[in-house]
Amino acid sequence: MSYEITGTLVKKYETETKGESFRVRDFVIKANDGGQYDNFVKFQTTQDRTAIIDDLNEGDEIKVHFDLRGRQWQEKYFTNLNAWRVEKVSTNTAPPAAPAAADSFNDFPTASTTDEPTAEASDDLPF
Repeated sequence: MSYEITGTLVKKYETETKGESFRVRDFVIKANDGGQYDNFVKFQTTQDRTAIIDDLNEGDEIKVHFDLRGRQWQEKYFTNLNAWRVEKVSTNTAPPAAPAAADSFNDFPTASTTDEPTAEASDDLPF
């Protein structure tokens, strides 16, 4: 099952290597759940996904997509929130500015109703 939550990135931990080839990285968000008390949630990323938070800074508003993972070890049970995608939430409600190169497209004529093909046009398609 997949879940998502929005919050503020509070802490990014360094990537750790466990064993010869297993990489893991944790991070913590303060969830925006509107509750009376702060809700700090710790997530885990593994292997190639440890890099998904590289470009984020503490204090950024993010949306985390995650799965629940559970396992048993020596009669103890562990639960992880396995993050598989993180998106930075845009706080700017204005649409992004168009690139300057887009202005050159205004020089092209627009289509009109006279540009539509007529019924007399031949159809050379084989089907």
